[in-house]
Amino acid sequence: MPAFLVVLLMLAAGVVTASPASAAPAAACASGPESPSKPDDAVVVAPGTDLSEKTRELPAGTTFWLTGGKHTLGQDEYGQIIPKDGNAYLGAPGAVLDGGGVNRYAFTQQARDVVIRGLTIRGFAAPRDQGVVNHDSGEHWTIEGNTIEGNRGAAMMAGPRQRILRNCLRDNGQYGINAYRAGDGITGLLVEGNEITGNNTDDWETKVPGCGCSGGAKFWAVDGADIRGNWVHHNHGAGLWADTNNNDFLIEDNLIEDNEAEALFYEISYNLVVRDNTFRRNTLVQGRAFAARGDDFPVGTIYLSESGGEPRVPARTSSVEIVDNVFEDNWAGITAWENADRFCNSPANTSSGSCTRLVPSVSSCSSPGIASRPLHDDCRWKTQRVSIHGNKFSHGSSCTGLCGRMGLLANFGTYPEWSPYRGAVVSDAVTFRQENRWYDNAYSGSWRFVVHDTSRTVGASVWQGAPYSQDAGSSFG
Repeated sequence: MPAFLVVLLMLAAGVVTASPASAAPAAACASGPESPSKPDDAVVVAPGTDLSEKTRELPAGTTFWLTGGKHTLGQDEYGQIIPKDGNAYLGAPGAVLDGGGVNRYAFTQQARDVVIRGLTIRGFAAPRDQGVVNHDSGEHWTIEGNTIEGNRGAAMMAGPRQRILRNCLRDNGQYGINAYRAGDGITGLLVEGNEITGNNTDDWETKVPGCGCSGGAKFWAVDGADIRGNWVHHNHGAGLWADTNNNDFLIEDNLIEDNEAEALFYEISYNLVVRDNTFRRNTLVQGRAFAARGDDFPVGTIYLSESGGEPRVPARTSSVEIVDNVFEDNWAGITAWENADRFCNSPANTSSGSCTRLVPSVSSCSSPGIASRPLHDDCRWKTQRVSIHGNKFSHGSSCTGLCGRMGLLANFGTYPEWSPYRGAVVSDAVTFRQENRWYDNAYSGSWRFVVHDTSRTVGASVWQGAPYSQDAGSSFG
């Protein structure tokens, strides 16, 4: 297990309060599923028992104890377990629930307060964008101490108040976690102590270019998430990806390393704290691919895309704060980007049909109203109120050219024709007027800074001087 240093930060009043420092993230995949104790009132289920039928027969609140061996759900692709409220499914040592490459889903429908603990769940064939466990995003499920591996689709979906604790989420076809719920409504999500590794074995970004549908974990319109003490590594794509109107995320005490794309991608979302994490060797595959095709965009280990602090969206913080993290030998540092052409009701908005949390409907963001306030401000997801401080950024001597860079920039706005954001409107705003600040960081190695737009790459002295005035109090070694 790689060493992992955790430093406790006590933030000022009004910002997310610090939690107790945790030890290194557990290697859940090496230790295997946890072995819970068998409750006295548990219903014993041996391999060969029809667990779906048993669940239908017995009342809500039943605890099922799956003995060691391989449990299956028959040859129907829709063979599945439909829990009732308060049901628990506990695994004895060696208990495996195996879909045999036939069954799509393991646990489905919308019962509340379900517990899944101590099982190996494998071999299910969920379609793209669907999940094997909690397929229908039921409320307040606890998924704890399991190994969920070798499935198609996602290992699990997420629902409101879901607790995802100390699982091995390994080698699944799409995601380890797909935190999506039809109609939104995921709140109070806890992801703690998991190992999330090797996911996106089906290589979805190659199959469907630009789908944005791959990586270790993906979050959609989640309002309130604590992601702490996890080991997120070697995923084929991004490690953690929050996409479209997420809010109030706390990402702390994680070890995030060796992911092929961004360690953390926070996209058209709000209000985030990233603290006391270690990021190692991320984005190398993606960065080298950009460089090989001559694309000079500053891909980042942390990529903020049209995401920032917004006091009008209720959360534990009103900023994006990236503080007291360690970045070692990644392709690059942090990129804070805003696409001038991407806004609510723009054809450049790949989250089609979505609008900011500040505007009641997509149709509101149209000409001529969008040209003046408040719509001129509120139809955009903004990279604003970003505070990056107290971090350590380092890379070795092998990093030359495009790899050792930070970014604070936007593109030159071009379309649609009625857009009020054409030209340098957004580049000027994100660089000078939206309270984005680096300060009190420590750098080692050769670093460059892409600022305002992709045509401007500057050294530390220009980055620190007027008019950019960034990284006050920072050291460059």
